[in-house]
Amino acid sequence: MSIKEKLKAFEDKSREAELGGGKERIERQHKAGRRTARERVNMLMDPGTFVEIDKFVTHRCADFGMEENKIPGDGVVNGYGKIDGRLTYVFAQDFTVFGGTLSGANAEKIVKIMDLAMKMGAPIVGLNDSGGARIQEGVESLGGYADIFYRNVMSSGVIPQISAILGPCAGGAVYSPAITDFIMMVKESSYMFVTGPDVIKTVTHEEVTKEELGGAMTHNAKSGVAHFIAENDEMAMMMIRELLSYLPSNNMEDPPVKPNTDDIHREDESLQTLVPDDPNKPYDMHAIIETVVDNNNFLEVQPHYAENIIVGFARMDGKPVGIVANQPGHLAGVLDINSSLKGARFVRFCDAFNIPLITFVDVPGFLPGTNQEFGGIIKHGAKLLYAFSEATVPKITLITRKAYGGAYDVMSSKHIGADINLAYPTAEIAVMGAAGAINIIFRDRLSDKDREKAVENYKNTFASPYKAAELGYVDEIIYPRQTRFKLIQALEMTQNKSKVNPPKKHGNIPL
Repeated sequence: MSIKEKLKAFEDKSREAELGGGKERIERQHKAGRRTARERVNMLMDPGTFVEIDKFVTHRCADFGMEENKIPGDGVVNGYGKIDGRLTYVFAQDFTVFGGTLSGANAEKIVKIMDLAMKMGAPIVGLNDSGGARIQEGVESLGGYADIFYRNVMSSGVIPQISAILGPCAGGAVYSPAITDFIMMVKESSYMFVTGPDVIKTVTHEEVTKEELGGAMTHNAKSGVAHFIAENDEMAMMMIRELLSYLPSNNMEDPPVKPNTDDIHREDESLQTLVPDDPNKPYDMHAIIETVVDNNNFLEVQPHYAENIIVGFARMDGKPVGIVANQPGHLAGVLDINSSLKGARFVRFCDAFNIPLITFVDVPGFLPGTNQEFGGIIKHGAKLLYAFSEATVPKITLITRKAYGGAYDVMSSKHIGADINLAYPTAEIAVMGAAGAINIIFRDRLSDKDREKAVENYKNTFASPYKAAELGYVDEIIYPRQTRFKLIQALEMTQNKSKVNPPKKHGNIPL
């Protein structure tokens, strides 16, 4: 065989691998509004940077006639490239090859890329589009899943792991994304469930559609399994690129700093009157967040789930920060089971990856009710308390209005390790609201007129930031219009913070 013939053979094999399941299946994928694995990888990575690994790997199954049906690459495209010039690893399941099902061979491909990502300290992105375990391979496929799960756990908190769900993911295929840091889903074309509608109908006789059971909106709004929702594959890849721009490559690095074009001294007069006089009147906490961050750019995480708490990423003077905020515009900003879980996971992520935390507080307490108590609000609320207490990154807290009861403690108070605690003059830091407090203190011993007077006295004495400031629980009371500069000053002051928790294998978070 001449060199020319060898090169031709190589080109033919390469073309065959790049065609995946063939033109017909690729067209079917496009008709369903979905891109192929290679198209997705090319959209995600900086142009011309993707290097493919294991392009010619095939499965080893000899049962059910599979030995006659081998496709180079075996249903997963993986390798490395750059996103915004930074090394990133990726694997993309190819639905045109055996429905993207996992074989022992392509599990080994994914494992190889995960091991490389850990060795090199770089993020890994999984583009999932899989029908689950390849049934023809039986336990070998299941073993492949477990190998991946194990590496997901070992990588957790060491390198960022992002999953995009870009088609149907069922059974074992959902557990790897569940361990990763963030899950992106696409409207009307991606699904996640442990057992599908047919199995549910057989076992429990419930009738449910794929979309209702595990569609993008179900997991973004109801279950809280997913963090982001995209209109299509292109938008999903762009959102992943934006998310990665806030994250360091690994837990030993600081997040990437961008040149800041937004004046750090910028003041906004609208903040002066944004918090209403009436303590029961709602307002939108997004208005404060978006006003004070660089270029008003806030990437919210889980915007459709537990809307009484807001979490997400922004920049302050070019440096990434994680933001946690009560949302008085939804359920008055109370803490409940779902918001505690959402907040706790986000706080722990930021702490693992050296991202400073800014907390905006307007919280009337925990949501009362049998549903919450029977559902374990004590345990779940404690997760948020645990996460804030454990976090050693810079922690800056700003109380805009209410900080009542145990919820005041939980929301990154001075007592659980916040470095700088600020308050607006409108802040009310107390055990509870004035009317409720007077009813308990004096029971029924006061006339209506005296009660009004007592409520007013309580408000003046306790429903203000001054008692807390006298005790040093609040470091500074600030003009709302100066919020941006005051937060940047505090972040600058804490940037070399060094705090180490007591040595231990790991704590026992109340799961």
